[in-house]
Amino acid sequence: MEERRLQRDLEVEEHRIQLEQQRFELERDHDFQMGEQLSEEAKALQLGQTRMDSVTKGLLPCHPADFQSSPYLSVRANMAVASMFSYKVYQLYLSDKYDEEKNPSGIINFSVSENKLCFDLMSKKLTQSATNLTDPSLLQYPDWNGHMFAREEVARFLTHYSKASVPLKTENVILQNGCGSLFSSLAMVLCDPGEAFLIATPFYGEIIKNVYLYGKVKLVYAYLDSQVTGSCTRPFQLTVDKLKKGLQDAQSEGIKVKGLILLNPQNPLGDIYSLSEMQDFLEFAKRHELHVIVDEIYMLSVFDDSATFHSVLEMDRLPDPQRTHVLWGISKDFAMSGIRFGALYTLNQDVIKAVSCFNYFHGICGPIQYQIAELLRDRDWINQVYLRTNHERLKAAHTFVTDELKTLGVPFLNRNAGFFVWIDFRKYLRKRTLEEEMLLWKRFLDKKVLLTPGTSFECNEPGWFRIVFADKMNRLRLGMQKICEVLEEQEREILNEDKDPLCLSESEGTVDSTDEVIFVSHHQEPTSSGSSTLAI
Repeated sequence: MEERRLQRDLEVEEHRIQLEQQRFELERDHDFQMGEQLSEEAKALQLGQTRMDSVTKGLLPCHPADFQSSPYLSVRANMAVASMFSYKVYQLYLSDKYDEEKNPSGIINFSVSENKLCFDLMSKKLTQSATNLTDPSLLQYPDWNGHMFAREEVARFLTHYSKASVPLKTENVILQNGCGSLFSSLAMVLCDPGEAFLIATPFYGEIIKNVYLYGKVKLVYAYLDSQVTGSCTRPFQLTVDKLKKGLQDAQSEGIKVKGLILLNPQNPLGDIYSLSEMQDFLEFAKRHELHVIVDEIYMLSVFDDSATFHSVLEMDRLPDPQRTHVLWGISKDFAMSGIRFGALYTLNQDVIKAVSCFNYFHGICGPIQYQIAELLRDRDWINQVYLRTNHERLKAAHTFVTDELKTLGVPFLNRNAGFFVWIDFRKYLRKRTLEEEMLLWKRFLDKKVLLTPGTSFECNEPGWFRIVFADKMNRLRLGMQKICEVLEEQEREILNEDKDPLCLSESEGTVDSTDEVIFVSHHQEPTSSGSSTLAI
């Protein structure tokens, strides 16, 4: 009996070892497959990098097989390095930054979405004694969700300026060092690796890295274009039908979509969604059980009275309040991109608890929280001094740049929110390809003007560029002069090649909606017509 028991125990142990070996082999194969997949993704990212690096050197695009990962880094780190083209370009700008006195031949930056028009107001405000007080408690470890006094002030501020239907609650506010960190945290807690958010393109491209580098969360696209067809009334209009197609395309590829990202006002288009549009988007998300992240970081940067912004917080009843999450920060509306301060507002306590797990890595130092809370508390200064002055300066800068574009005969989207104009340079491309777009981008850079090409926003129509106009008038004048020189040189070269004529904008001469896109010729100034379109 003892021998039989020992034999049985031996058989059980052998079976356990066999199962353990099988489990090990399955895990090894899975890890190998994941490594191969991540390697391919790294190559794909590197392709975009090498294509743009090659263009900056005047070379042809490289093949992804030329991708060389570092043996000292993880696959994830190699992917991060491969996606750093924009950082390298920004470092190039910083090393040769335009200064009227110290470096008048330097690079003029019309690429980074910063408000450079109100540094004087903010510097004066933040150096006042009332906002510069340092209490000993501010030098200690805080509540990682944000100091209670700061969260209370953010809740009051957003209640007022978003015209919230009910007062916002402090316990539903989380503070982190910028909205990029909040995007990363939400990606981590709402999705598993390999799952995705749906977003309309073109969009602010840094969101790709925000959700992917840590959380391995993908973005799937609802593609917008310049054509006004079907139910669209304006170029690049987001509709539920386009969201539905983007979702269906992702599902057909086996991608699980967990959420929808909405930018309002939109970057780079400058679109402002109406309450009825937001209602439609949120009801679409509810039908498909999608979380909705609404980024309202340009909420107070609507600079013309003809446009009205409506926050999602203004809605009386959200279709799915537990899956609706709102972001706002100070970097745009208060011209302080160097001070990292972002706020998340959500009614979902499970999301708050989960995001809180990452706040240790994305905290805001106590003195900064105190300063910003004091700033947000001063409604008289915000309304009577800052916002009034900021909107006047933004409007004047926007008018100058758009008048220059009209004189050049360049089509653009006519919007009244944000710091940027979405410009149609397609007729200056020899062919409508990514390579031609990047060659034109390189010509601007050679002339010491930094713009952002449409490919950085995942635009599927090569030739669209974003220009940031929130800058001092002397830089705007010089920069627009350089842009004009590049376009005139490009036009002459294409015509002199005696090949295909300039690529005309596909939308040129067509009827669009209410002054949404302004089309002009080289020989006429824009004039109003009795129709709903300004097309000359």
